[in-house]
Amino acid sequence: YLSGFVVKENSPIVSNFRAKSSLSAFLKKNKVPAVEGIDTRALVRHIRDAGAKPALIHVGVVTDFSKLKKKAAALPSMEGQDLAKVVSCKKPYGWNRGSHRIVRMVGAQGHEVVPPRGRAPVQKKKFNVIAYDFGIKQNILRMLVDAGCRVKVVPADYPAEEVLGQNPDGVFLSNGPGDPAAVPYAVDTVRQLLGKKPIFGICLGHQILGQAFGGKTYKLKFGHRGGNHPVLDRRSGRVEITTQNHGFAVDPGSLPPEVELTHVNLNDHTLEGMRHKELPVFSVQYHPEASPGPHDAGYLFSRFIDLMKGA
Repeated sequence: YLSGFVVKENSPIVSNFRAKSSLSAFLKKNKVPAVEGIDTRALVRHIRDAGAKPALIHVGVVTDFSKLKKKAAALPSMEGQDLAKVVSCKKPYGWNRGSHRIVRMVGAQGHEVVPPRGRAPVQKKKFNVIAYDFGIKQNILRMLVDAGCRVKVVPADYPAEEVLGQNPDGVFLSNGPGDPAAVPYAVDTVRQLLGKKPIFGICLGHQILGQAFGGKTYKLKFGHRGGNHPVLDRRSGRVEITTQNHGFAVDPGSLPPEVELTHVNLNDHTLEGMRHKELPVFSVQYHPEASPGPHDAGYLFSRFIDLMKGA
């Protein structure tokens, strides 16, 4: 899925105890071209001022720079690309694994404490959830399981009638790459599900939901990337530190009055969350499962559970 990798300095040291290989070995194995020694801060400043641009990594001596510029300019734009179908699963599958337990409890005297048997925080599976895979992240699935869900993951083009025929307690719309305006089949599916099942959307799922409400999406001058974006929850007044990775946004002015704008980005005031005032449906643009706060946005999974309880 990665076309190229640019970094200031590639660390030759592998220090994480879960690591199975170095970054260099991983990139080579997956045939991803990479370059280091780039002033990435200057590059980010350029993108901030000039906007996101198509780019390429050239290997070898540059004899004609103008040819490289033309080649980069001819690369396809992200607009109009349906990448959800490219990365989505090909057939449905079940998911029942919760979060990894990698933190050891340490007592006051510095020795490791083993929790008594039966004290592990495992939720009983109470809710059946169908999760649409537009490029879903596994930690979303883990957190749904942690919250007490049995999860069935389905492809991006899975029909609404199949979902309704299985009568799940709720439907989840995942994150994913590409232009949200290029997935009209997903928008049509969500329209058929509105009002019939509780729905929770993240990132691309949020953008698809916005279109299903009748709204429009647009391409940002430069995308939101990284783990330190401040987002205001208008309902509580709290500011969440969020992880974001998207190049499109929902136009708040295009949404109908029955949709409440619940979250706003404090950097550029773009829409970060919404909910329907009458139907059990809500979404956010950012990634609560990435835990940058680290737990600022964990309440969103509880909110989904509450909607399913209410339904």
